[in-house]
Amino acid sequence: MNALSELYKNDFHAWALQAAALIRQHKFAELNIEDLAEELASMGKKERAEVANRLVILLAHLLKWQYQPAYRSASWRGSLLEQRKQILRQLQQSPSVKPYLSEAITDAYPDAVDLASRETLLNLDNFPPDCPYSEEQILDYDFYPERSGDSRK
Repeated sequence: MNALSELYKNDFHAWALQAAALIRQHKFAELNIEDLAEELASMGKKERAEVANRLVILLAHLLKWQYQPAYRSASWRGSLLEQRKQILRQLQQSPSVKPYLSEAITDAYPDAVDLASRETLLNLDNFPPDCPYSEEQILDYDFYPERSGDSRK
């Protein structure tokens, strides 16, 4: 195992700086290509994970908005707006993540229901088993679901 591979295992930050320096110096033979490939693949996964994490929060807030209308506030509206902005920013910066959005919504929804249930103290059974909002609604700055059972407004 060379020193760079050892650095990769023990000090990621130092490894990244050293690998970047080697690339800039065109010293490709000194790089551990497997470590570099692993990190590049991981970066793509992080982009998708960022969108999924924001979707959990956004979906939970949409559910709370719909199922606890008495508690609606400017703060909730602000959170919905912020999560939408951040998701759209991620999709602009990494357009190749967009095809995974539908899958990310499906994956994020159970966690969103759990979060909404815990924050509202409503039973999990109060929420639909599948996401009631379309991709377009989720990302629409002007979409705020109304009373329970009517997510089209």
